[in-house]
Amino acid sequence: MKKIAIVVFFSFLAIGLFTFAKKKTRYVDAAYKPLKTLIIDPGHGGMDPGATGTFSTEANVSLAVSLKLGDAIQKEFPDIKVIYTRTTDIVPGNKNSIEGGLFYRADLANQSNGDLFMAIHCNSAGKAPGGWYGKRVSHYTTATKKVKVKKKWVTKTIKVPVYENYWIENTPKGTETYVWAISKNDSKIKSVAKNGEYYGEMDSTLNIQLPDPSDPAEKARMLIYAQNYFRKSLSLADLIQKEFAVTGRVDRGVKQRNDKGIWVLQATGMPSVLVEIGFISNKAEEEYLNSEKGQNEIVKNILDAFRSYKHKLDEKAASSDKQ
Repeated sequence: MKKIAIVVFFSFLAIGLFTFAKKKTRYVDAAYKPLKTLIIDPGHGGMDPGATGTFSTEANVSLAVSLKLGDAIQKEFPDIKVIYTRTTDIVPGNKNSIEGGLFYRADLANQSNGDLFMAIHCNSAGKAPGGWYGKRVSHYTTATKKVKVKKKWVTKTIKVPVYENYWIENTPKGTETYVWAISKNDSKIKSVAKNGEYYGEMDSTLNIQLPDPSDPAEKARMLIYAQNYFRKSLSLADLIQKEFAVTGRVDRGVKQRNDKGIWVLQATGMPSVLVEIGFISNKAEEEYLNSEKGQNEIVKNILDAFRSYKHKLDEKAASSDKQ
């Protein structure tokens, strides 16, 4: 009976998916959807400075780079709508809590029918920006000490360590780009339905009730969208890291992360990446991140990757139109 139930379930699932496939003109195809709206999210802001360097904050550096990136993209692709989650040093949406700002970022992206979400952040490592003092044994001296041996006191010579402070430079550096953890795929699936473009091509003149996301066939369809977004996110992240490597930056790779700081990636119903543009805790890299030269190079790296990513989408859309 259990085997029969499983067969019946998947039969209905296949029928449901076939029905949706026949009505594909009502929906935007996730694989060939053109990139019209880009959401750029400068990390942190306001009461939340993020990581701190020796003279700057992650919030301010990420904002400066984000604004330059958006400007560069709009100049090259004037048809693309660029939306920022913040343009000044505030918690996004001028919310009065960090959590409120996080929800605002995701809601803005979804309600704006975003086609791509890019968060810009700075990394941090070690105990303190720049470096810190540690303690180690520099040498030993000797001292005498009386100890009791078999009820008698005897004098013994012992070694005594002498300590010194020494400077430990904060050395981690380089770039890494994150996508949401695959363990959070269910959250991404739920986010798909929050993006208005999911039902974007439904004929508004028809009085049709929207499909129920709890329906197995509809949930399967949203899973397809989420998987497609994951592939696109990985593709863009890989392109970004390759561009950074070309300019000699340390490539720390494409990674998955599953914590509060990266929640927006699974809460946005679109391809999404978070770019750690460098370590603000490393003094040399902090100076690079704050310099005009450094910011311009970072923007060029991400712009070149974005251009390649968009070109791939355009090629798929063109080949789809011919079919």
